[in-house]
Amino acid sequence: VWIFGYGSLVWRPGFEFTSSKVGFIRGYSRRFWQGDTFHRGSERMPGRVVTLLEDCGACTWGVAYEVRGEQIAASLQYLNMREAVLGGYDTKLVKFHPQEKDGGEPILALVYIATPQNPSYLGPASEEDIAAQIIVSSGCAGHNIEYLLRLAEFMRYFCPQAEDKHLFSIEEALISILPCLYYTEDSPEET
Repeated sequence: VWIFGYGSLVWRPGFEFTSSKVGFIRGYSRRFWQGDTFHRGSERMPGRVVTLLEDCGACTWGVAYEVRGEQIAASLQYLNMREAVLGGYDTKLVKFHPQEKDGGEPILALVYIATPQNPSYLGPASEEDIAAQIIVSSGCAGHNIEYLLRLAEFMRYFCPQAEDKHLFSIEEALISILPCLYYTEDSPEET
């Protein structure tokens, strides 16, 4: 079984896997439209995390993880709690395209997507408003700023050819609000 991650799963899968590949899925855009009241926010101050929006001309980059044997049940149980129960995400099957030139045929992968019907769905907002909400939110997994910066770092390092205007516009808005926060490819740190 392959599992596609496009948010925190790209740097913190939290389950055992046999192999992983960087690549993309077509027909979806990544958006910071899902609220989070556990991992990156609270009931009082929900954080903003990513979900996928159907978008026929777009593609979303991330990591696909291969799980085999005993890893399958354990990873699906873990992800069901992390993504579905605590996060409000549903599952879908998508075609994953590996980044490697000799990656072969697309791979069918399981992906978690938060739909507008779930109670934590926040929907669209301006990049500035999303950044302002991210700045004031933190939860059990850490500050919401870390989530945004790690995702941007992943995209710059592993997918430099890909454009994610939504992600980088929010990062830019966050940096303009907090000018003491700087970010370089060598060391993503707060100063």
